[in-house]
This record gives sequence, structure tokens and C-alpha cells, in this order.
Amino acid sequence: MLLIGRDLSPFVRRTVTVIEVLGLPYERRKLATADAPEAVAELNPLARVPALVLEDGEVLIDSAAIIDYLLEIGDPDQRLLPAAGAARRAVLRHSAMAIGVMEKGVAAAYEMRRRPAELVHAPWLDYIKQQVRDGLAYLEGVCGAMAAKGDMRLDAINAVVAYDYIGLVHPDLVSPELAARAALSEQANALPAFRDTQWKPD
Repeated sequence: MLLIGRDLSPFVRRTVTVIEVLGLPYERRKLATADAPEAVAELNPLARVPALVLEDGEVLIDSAAIIDYLLEIGDPDQRLLPAAGAARRAVLRHSAMAIGVMEKGVAAAYEMRRRPAELVHAPWLDYIKQQVRDGLAYLEGVCGAMAAKGDMRLDAINAVVAYDYIGLVHPDLVSPELAARAALSEQANALPAFRDTQWKPD
């Protein structure tokens, strides 16, 4: 299978990290919507990444749908996402918060870098940034337990990717008080699946 997208996108990175954690064979084509929108649109008319091209030519779009497929084929023992019950709901809840942080981080980056400075609506940008801070604060409360257990389930993957992305594009939003998030990130990025997917300019 072929994964489309570069690791600067947190949605691409969370997807490829799941592939790496599961040990699935794959190839990469590091296209970015900012640089090659036409090429991406050939696979996804919305010109969004990631996209996953399967061996039979089927194309999966959206990181949630792709990860659902990856867990189906590569995680029969539900190591990354429990099959049912409170444990499953907790992983999904924490993952939703981390994905929300990614989404708001991307929105803030677009507002600051894609919109002309004279058209940036400061109150809206401040609101988005506060959502990022609040999401990170929520995750701080659960990341300590993840780090203590060495737990790299789906919610931990998403939490690390979210934290790393915000630290990369919005370092001013990463409070020194986020010690548990920082510890989980350091612990995770020592592992090949995370280390190999950290953003490195081509």
C-alpha cells in the first residue's frame, strides 16, 4: 500500500505512526497540498492528505477512515484500540481531544500564514489558540498515566502527534506546565515508529 502525504501534517503523521507501530509494509509519496494540490486531488478530490492507495487500487481518504482500516487488518488483538467497553470509550475520547487540538492548530496556522495580515481577525485567532491551550490542558491530565504505563495505544499516539505538532508550529502555546505531555512525547519519540515520522524538511 502507498501512503500519500508528508509528516508535517499531523493527520499524516498519526496515520504513518500507526502503520509503523503495527509493522505493516507500505511505501510513501510525500506530497503536500500546498505544493502539489493537483497531484493530491487525483487521489482525493478535496485535495487533502493523507490518502492510502491499496494494492487493488482502492483509495482511502481521511486519517480516521485509514486508521480504521489499518486496525482492521493489522491489530487483531486490539492492542491500539480496545474492542469494547469503558476502555475503548476512553481511548476514543482522548483521541478525539488530541485530534481536535491538531485541527485547531492547523486552523490557527492557516489563519496566520495563508491570510493577508491585514485580514486576520485577531479575536477569532485568539479563540482558536485558546482552544488549543484548553485541549492540551485536558490531555495533560491523562498523559501522565500513559507515560507511566508505557502505553502506546491509539490515544497516546494521537496525544504525542498533537503535542509535537503544536510545539513545531505554535511553540508559544506549549506551556512549561505540560510536563506529562512533554514526558510522553520524549518517551514516544525514542521509539522508531515515532522517531522516524518526526517532521524533517526534504
